[in-house]
Amino acid sequence: MRTVLAVILLALALVGAAGADAEPETCPPQCDRIPASAWPNPRSLPLGPGNRWPALADVAVPVSAPRFGFEDLCASPPVPDARAFAVAARAVVGRPDGQLQLRGQIVHWRGETWRGGDLANGVFGAAIDALRACRTSAARLTTAEPDRVSAVLDGPVPARVYLLVDPRSSTISELLFTRAPTLPAWPEAPDAQVFDAMSAPLCAAYLASCG
Repeated sequence: MRTVLAVILLALALVGAAGADAEPETCPPQCDRIPASAWPNPRSLPLGPGNRWPALADVAVPVSAPRFGFEDLCASPPVPDARAFAVAARAVVGRPDGQLQLRGQIVHWRGETWRGGDLANGVFGAAIDALRACRTSAARLTTAEPDRVSAVLDGPVPARVYLLVDPRSSTISELLFTRAPTLPAWPEAPDAQVFDAMSAPLCAAYLASCG
């Protein structure tokens, strides 16, 4: 009987270890990393279709106290906020010769969504203020809605910024496309199509966040 019990306990331990190492596909309220399914499908991103973006989850790395990509381009001063308490990951896809570059970031607050949603909204609002106050380029907003903002930065590094907050899942998603100044104008890409690519995965990744 003792032998059988020992085998059962060992099996349970092995299953638990495997589960801890596996990449989660969905995220309950206490998930401590960004699930793979939260990232936009690269085939759904309309900017630069010839670039063949890789799966962002495959190149994503965890980050602590994250800064948004546009903050680096705008030389925005560091501001202590609720991002210090969030789970975050960043995916960077580089291209040679100044071709389109892609940086994605997802920031998620664990726990009760009423609290996490408030934190996400607060950080999102402050981020919009920082974007409007960009030090290195005038930010030309192309979409300005309560839960999503996109903007064009004309220099010195031309950029397209997409920032989305989903308070239902206590999450902020950012996509930042950059290119060399010598490249032609941006490819046509409706903002709504980019935001759809960003928002749909959050419903799947964070259980019961969309109804």
